[in-house]
Amino acid sequence: MSQDDRIAGTLLVTGIGDALGAGYEFSAAPSGDIDMIGGGLGPFAPGEWTDDTAMAVAIAEVAASGGLDPVAIGERFLDWYRSSPPDMGNATRAVLGSVRRGHELAAAAARLFARRPRGAAGNGALMRTAPVALVHLGDDGEMAAGARVVAELTHADPLAGDSCVLWCIAIDRAIRESRLDGVWDGLALLPSDRRARWERALTEAEAGPASRFAPNGFTVTALQAAHAAVQLTPVPVTRPEAHLVDALVAAVRIGDDTDTVAAIAGGLLGARWGASAVPERWRRLLHGWPGYDGEDLVRLASAIVDDRPAGDRSPDRVGADGPATPREERR
Repeated sequence: MSQDDRIAGTLLVTGIGDALGAGYEFSAAPSGDIDMIGGGLGPFAPGEWTDDTAMAVAIAEVAASGGLDPVAIGERFLDWYRSSPPDMGNATRAVLGSVRRGHELAAAAARLFARRPRGAAGNGALMRTAPVALVHLGDDGEMAAGARVVAELTHADPLAGDSCVLWCIAIDRAIRESRLDGVWDGLALLPSDRRARWERALTEAEAGPASRFAPNGFTVTALQAAHAAVQLTPVPVTRPEAHLVDALVAAVRIGDDTDTVAAIAGGLLGARWGASAVPERWRRLLHGWPGYDGEDLVRLASAIVDDRPAGDRSPDRVGADGPATPREERR
């Protein structure tokens, strides 16, 4: 697969994972076949994405028009909020419901964190962070800063920002270096006093089993669940790209916040294996707010990267796309 295919896969598979997990959200850990069954908290139609992808779309639309303008992203979040979506995280609802304009969001999130410090580190920032990585491919510092700014529109706890930094760096490495272990590179972008905590969290995730990371509404546990699903799912030798479907199914099987964990994992899996690895039936079914389908996600992802000035685009440093394992050597 090409780098363009992996860029497209980043948003597309975020949506695929979201829609795949939607029908199992907050039910018992599912067994048997996993498919886009619809239902869930919506109820959602088969193939319909939830708040995870809707908020990622809001970010992607602004990014495709030029950069990560937090006020414009906030306005688009409010457009989505005012559409009365059936599924929304508690912190996101509290912040969006307390303001009238996009420029007020970050201050409202900070007030919520001051008032309820234990309620501001949910997974609602991490679930939507994938498009942020596309804006600053190849520039770790700018990517980390952007991830925090966008996270803090609704989630002011630094742990929420940390998780977004780590996952954006992981997506960058998957796109540019065909690696699934790039989350470890992100540790260097975190404040020194929190690195050890995150290193322990990643080590625990890789030790497994993935089922231990439920419930997963907390941003740390959500990242651990997604990381475990990706890392502990074997990469087939003959068809390595089939890892995308296998790991998404593993993410849903963890249970609890199934759509969110699978959406988080999907951003990374799509960045590694590309849009071409998505089953055609899932791609045809995919749709959601604001009236988009899977091809619109592909279009948005491409537009984000195409909009960057030529001097800001890093070269395609990806080598031959031979089989790779999730436990690739860390750099």
